Amino acid sequence: MQRHMKFEEEEMLLNTRDLVGYRLTAIDGAIGIIDDLLIDDRDWTIRWITVDTGNWLHSRKVLLPPQSFGEPDHLGREIPIDLDRKRVEQSPTVARDHSVSRQVEADIYAFYDYPPYWSQGSAKPIAGVVGNMPLASIGTRAFDNAQAQQAVPAAPSEALITDTIGHGQDYPHLRSTNEMMGYYIEAKDGSIGHVEDILIEGHGWETRYLLIDTRSWWPGRKVLISPKWASSVSWSDRKVYLDMTREHVRTSPEYDPRKPIDHSYEERLHAHYGYEPHWLP
Repeated sequence: MQRHMKFEEEEMLLNTRDLVGYRLTAIDGAIGIIDDLLIDDRDWTIRWITVDTGNWLHSRKVLLPPQSFGEPDHLGREIPIDLDRKRVEQSPTVARDHSVSRQVEADIYAFYDYPPYWSQGSAKPIAGVVGNMPLASIGTRAFDNAQAQQAVPAAPSEALITDTIGHGQDYPHLRSTNEMMGYYIEAKDGSIGHVEDILIEGHGWETRYLLIDTRSWWPGRKVLISPKWASSVSWSDRKVYLDMTREHVRTSPEYDPRKPIDHSYEERLHAHYGYEPHWLP
């Protein structure tokens, strides 16, 4: 029987900075610790967890899909997975530069016998840019070669190629959460701070909010912004752009990291920025 995560209606959001370092335990023993999480930049869903296997596999990095994860033990900083050590040991090798091609993704899904996320419908593009190219112009591409050739520009700019993980059109839009820490957040009239953490929901492994440290502009305050509210993202410049003013952000409902994020707070936050709550269809 698989050990899936359990969540209440108002689930606790997970901080990706805290998740790094959690021990992962297979059915028959430990396999390593979480080293990074890879986000699909088209819909902000966690697609892969990078695992540092330490001395067991000579620090070899392996990728695990979130489907394999059970319910975390936050006090013990440990998460069970529905795999055995032998299975993980024999999993497809990831390149030394940690680039992840679509073929590598397909091989890993086939090896673990999990359905790939693209078989459940293409990820929706978000507003934004990758390098110098609009994200919408490449984010809507399907995953077979014929459709990809129609959707992707015939001669992509060098900035586009070098700004995607792994280089080249065969690589999906995967972004390291470790790398995103420190990204600057730019309002229409100036900077408001930088990304301190990324809050995700466990049942769907979707990014709910970016936690923004505003100390350089507004000491003592942290704010939450959904990445889906961003007007654009420059991965090469490490900046997230918002189509709102600094005053709009300043007057948002105050976020207290000591308190859980409940629907009441989220309703006020979404209403302030003019968006429907994420749980509504």
